[in-house]
Amino acid sequence: MPAPCGQVSRAPLQTWQHGGVTSATHLSSFPAGADSADAVLLGLDPEQREVATTLRGPVCVLAGAGTGKTRAITHRIAYGVRSGQLMPASVLAVTFTNRAAGEMRGRLRSLGAGGVQARTFHSAALRQLHYFWPRAIGGEMPRLVERKVQLVAEAGARCRIRLDRGELRDVTGEIEWAKVTQTVPSDYPAAALKTGREAPRDMAEIAQIYGTYEQLKRDRGMIDFEDVLLLTVGILQDRHDIAEQIRTQYQHFVVDEYQDVSPLQQRLLDLWLGERDSLCVVGDASQTIYSFTGATPDHLLNFRNRYPQATLVKLVRDYRSTPQVVHLANGLLAQAKGRAAEHRLELVSQREPGPDPVYAEYPDEPAEAEGVAIRIRDLIAAGVPAGEIAVLYRINAQSEVYEQALADAGVPYQLRGAERFFERGEVQKAILALRGAARSGGNDPLLDDVVELGSQVRAVLSSTGWTSEPPAGSGAVRDQWESVAALVRLAEDFARSRPGATLADLTVELDERRAAQHAPTVQGVTLASLHAAKGLEWDAVFLAGLTDGMLPITYAKTEEQVEEERRLLYVGVTRARLHLTLSWALSRAPGGRASRRPSRFLNGLRPGSAAPGGRAGAAGATVERGLRKRGRRGPALCRVCGKTLTEAGELKLMRCDDCPSDMDEGLYERLREWRAGQAKEQGLPAYCVFTDRTLVAIAEAAPSEEGELSMISGVGGRKLDRYGADVLAICAGQEPGGAEADDA
Repeated sequence: MPAPCGQVSRAPLQTWQHGGVTSATHLSSFPAGADSADAVLLGLDPEQREVATTLRGPVCVLAGAGTGKTRAITHRIAYGVRSGQLMPASVLAVTFTNRAAGEMRGRLRSLGAGGVQARTFHSAALRQLHYFWPRAIGGEMPRLVERKVQLVAEAGARCRIRLDRGELRDVTGEIEWAKVTQTVPSDYPAAALKTGREAPRDMAEIAQIYGTYEQLKRDRGMIDFEDVLLLTVGILQDRHDIAEQIRTQYQHFVVDEYQDVSPLQQRLLDLWLGERDSLCVVGDASQTIYSFTGATPDHLLNFRNRYPQATLVKLVRDYRSTPQVVHLANGLLAQAKGRAAEHRLELVSQREPGPDPVYAEYPDEPAEAEGVAIRIRDLIAAGVPAGEIAVLYRINAQSEVYEQALADAGVPYQLRGAERFFERGEVQKAILALRGAARSGGNDPLLDDVVELGSQVRAVLSSTGWTSEPPAGSGAVRDQWESVAALVRLAEDFARSRPGATLADLTVELDERRAAQHAPTVQGVTLASLHAAKGLEWDAVFLAGLTDGMLPITYAKTEEQVEEERRLLYVGVTRARLHLTLSWALSRAPGGRASRRPSRFLNGLRPGSAAPGGRAGAAGATVERGLRKRGRRGPALCRVCGKTLTEAGELKLMRCDDCPSDMDEGLYERLREWRAGQAKEQGLPAYCVFTDRTLVAIAEAAPSEEGELSMISGVGGRKLDRYGADVLAICAGQEPGGAEADDA
């Protein structure tokens, strides 16, 4: 007997649990040559089996992360086909990405149901539009717009509105949102205001560009991907004969990721269905993270209202993550608010226990990145493949510091969902401007009366349109601002480590960094935004930069926007199978004021914190404090004049920049020579061994033992292990091998 609707069935261990239930995300172990429908059901848990065998009427599957939803619906289709209850050509399975559609087709083929259509909404609509256009409209079907942003740019120019690269992408996104929500240009400002959208430009300007864009397409006989859906909807509404032909062809529908359906996609689905109810939808309101594209979980949450007789099945057995990861995910949603939270699923892990999630606090962002890189290197050394590790963050601009830290640690990585930092258009443009200013030397009027390197960089980049204040709102404009801001911070840090450095020195440094960050694209640690990580999973996941202002992001103002940020963190947590690390930094730069706070979403979950309701978090666990070398009490003082030190470069040397140095020049030169040899041997830029400022600090301190060397900023645990013996030998007047130096 199946469990009552919405209840979790409990089966004895000797049945399905010992019958071969596999990970929710791995291809079915069902042999393609099996000769019975019952074989399709082997290895399914009770809830998955209920989904697979309920072939008539509306079915709503609420499926938590890692619970085997794709397995359940593909086995449902295959069981219907193999049992003769469904004809393969009569089934249309719809999902949201080509990757997911391809995976579904592969699974169906392995289950003996290769004749079933599995497509995205756009792909299915485009196929129908091509077929019916001559009959419904006549003539040749319009060409698809290949590069929408180019046409939007032209529309902006026609309206005498200049859009930079970031604004262009964001305005294009606004037009796409308007079309999937079936909003015409004249109604855009009112609709955007009503939904609280953060528009990248004046809403009236966007409406004007939107209208001109539509006119340009009409004039040139072109359509875009949103038009594919709109035109298909129009034909099916106007031509009942065509609608009936499609309904005769497709009699059974399955929709995956139903929480991401837009109003326009739902309208198309309704027209495909007609008056029938042979529909199976699968989704999880707690994974709704794309509302900015027009996606809404309302259709999923309202399904039982629309179809009171619908069968409801909840998949809560999590085959992906350990009990420790699942416990954290459940705790995160327990504090959620709003309608989606009312329908949250309490996951139950089916895996053996694993390590507890790690909470790590760092003094600054570079220390956090270095700490993450060290942990990753240790995991790889312990046998975890690099390709099974991911670092996830809120915005793409956060990647640069992790790219550098992983490169320093010799760990291969690959970026997902974004260009590598130095390949981003805004970064290349900024470097080009800096290189031009460096060539001009003192002849560039931008640099008149500007002496300090950081100020020079800001002055040059200001001429390209960059401002020191971040833009309002979210999207590409903000991401690109963050990328250039990261470049400015990099320049400032470089200036502190090399007093007297010029723009020319900086461009050389940037070229070296770009070369050092070139990493293999296979078997590398994945660097990705949380949005880009949806639908993926890894053995080990590092959720980085978890501070208030970043997650939730600053511009999340309304309760619903904040709750979507919480769901974004939930998606990140549930990407991890075994190892999960959550980290944050108290300040941006070394020596900065520790004013940041861990994300409010971790209250009641991280050790030592309490949720709004008073529940304490993570009993028995602790927050690790990473890379704090000195543990000083009170301010750091210059060892020469006694003045309080605040700048990172001064803190490294433990003296003011203008106080006299007691550096051993001979020792410094021997260290530089040794560093050059190490860099050449390892194929790295010299700064990846030790920066110039760190060498100065070592030459001034002349440490005689490991403890003294470890106290110098820039000598982390990894570098101490790798280079400590050599450096101490050089400081003692010996060759790294232990012999006396010639000039000792």
